[in-house]
Amino acid sequence: MPAGLWAVRSDMRREARLLSFYAELASAGDAELVFERAPVTPAVTVRTVRPLTFDPEGGQIEMLRLPSAYVARHPEVRRAYAGFSENSLAWAQHWRHPGGPRPTLVVIHGFGASPYWFNSRFFDLPGFYRKGYDVLLYLLPFHGVRQARLAAFSGWGLFAHGIAHLNEALLQAIEDLRAFLDHLEEHGVREVAVTGLSLGGYVTALLAAVDPRPVAVIPNSPVVSIDRLLRQWFPASVLAWLGFHAAGIDPLWVDRALLVHCPLNYRPLVPLERRMIIGGLGDRLAPPEQAEMLWRHWDEPAIHWFPGSHLLHFRRRAYIDEMDSFIRGASSDSAWPGS
Repeated sequence: MPAGLWAVRSDMRREARLLSFYAELASAGDAELVFERAPVTPAVTVRTVRPLTFDPEGGQIEMLRLPSAYVARHPEVRRAYAGFSENSLAWAQHWRHPGGPRPTLVVIHGFGASPYWFNSRFFDLPGFYRKGYDVLLYLLPFHGVRQARLAAFSGWGLFAHGIAHLNEALLQAIEDLRAFLDHLEEHGVREVAVTGLSLGGYVTALLAAVDPRPVAVIPNSPVVSIDRLLRQWFPASVLAWLGFHAAGIDPLWVDRALLVHCPLNYRPLVPLERRMIIGGLGDRLAPPEQAEMLWRHWDEPAIHWFPGSHLLHFRRRAYIDEMDSFIRGASSDSAWPGS
């Protein structure tokens, strides 16, 4: 057997050994156990930056930097995971009004789509700011400045090192996000709404099962079952099947291991009336059935369907206005500036 193929099979066998750990961790469906908080939340460093694509009209734009307190759950991958030094710092961009804290919209980008300017335009965040919201754009692990220097593209490191690594990265995504929610809370922000696109929708839906604080959670074009997508996407589906078959890995074990961070594995803590889903009728990357699965799991909350694909959201203004109305309706803050 060629040495290269032997190395690949050896790596896959090691991956197979790791899967049982995550499958067992997920089996109880206990989000409090899986997403146990770090004992200490490090301090956030705040730096004011010059507006580049949006001037917040008398307010300011800040870069928030947080040493991640996340420690990989699996002891066998802990050292290797910690070796990604760029990913050990969590980042967010914060748009703040003058005169004190406001209700804040937290935005989570999709896979590979981390630039702040892109998400600012896609979600019309200047419009939300003018309506009275502060805005926080959260950077997922292994994206942007969190990616390794030699990474092929933003987000590449999320999927490039096997399922165990992917699982740890998504658990870290929740830990770091909650740390930024802590920071907002400590600085007087009373109400936070969270939305995210695609993979950001996945993290948004997962947060709803882990943290009851958001006044509204609105996954947009969400992925909620990664294992199902792996079976549907070509050629990823073929490559995954060949790799699992060569290593003697039962795909069922892969599905069980991925449940550790699957939003469908946990009951939401955010109440029904504060949950909303946005889905694309022509979406092939996050097919409508993904949004439908979350809708059923979430006890059929408010849902808005738009015509279009994963990135071409026709009539986007309609759901942006609906998001604003939904968040204000779920809010207990009667003093909304910009109303």
